[in-house]
Amino acid sequence: MKQKAFIFDLDGVIVDTAKYHYLAWKKIANRLGIDFTHEHNELLKGVSRVRSLEIILGLGNIQATDEEKESWLVEKNTDYLNYINNMQADEILDGVVPVLDWLKANNQLIALGSASKNARPILEKVGILHYFDAIVDGNDVTNAKPDPEVFLRAAQLLGKTPADSIVFEDSMAGVEAANIGGMTSVSIGDPAVLQGAHYNFSSFDKINTHFLENLTNN
Repeated sequence: MKQKAFIFDLDGVIVDTAKYHYLAWKKIANRLGIDFTHEHNELLKGVSRVRSLEIILGLGNIQATDEEKESWLVEKNTDYLNYINNMQADEILDGVVPVLDWLKANNQLIALGSASKNARPILEKVGILHYFDAIVDGNDVTNAKPDPEVFLRAAQLLGKTPADSIVFEDSMAGVEAANIGGMTSVSIGDPAVLQGAHYNFSSFDKINTHFLENLTNN
């Protein structure tokens, strides 16, 4: 068994914070006269907060000053933080903790690679921060996915090459970033949507130890 770098996205992979992002963005969008739906919210997966606001404004064909945009970004983040401050361990998605336990027990390296700027407090709230050997989040990178910067930096912090890195993602932008970075991509979600991943599972609890063993032996 070789030691590999296992890099996890946060939203939609470890916890479902997408619902909180949605509620915070919807509040702003509705005030601007935009009927922001769950389908629209899919466009925001894996992209930065600034880019998310640009997408929402584009939906309503709305022009805004830099000051207005900054105000909305602060408001969105404040509302989002209020939601995640109440998160607990039962919000960890099914199957994640057993995988983390197996990786730790088998001397594998674990990192977080997320666009979220609130990754560390979320991991602390749900009680799994101690699993991670490295954390790279939106505070550490300048390029959003599908640029592979977040994953490449995580692999570098773990001392592993892209070829020895495995990325778990739930967005097309994240899958593309892993592939562009020369890493093994494992998508979590609908395979019809998440095309191009090396492996796909409909949910994290479908991943078994046999699959993890194969990853570490290749």
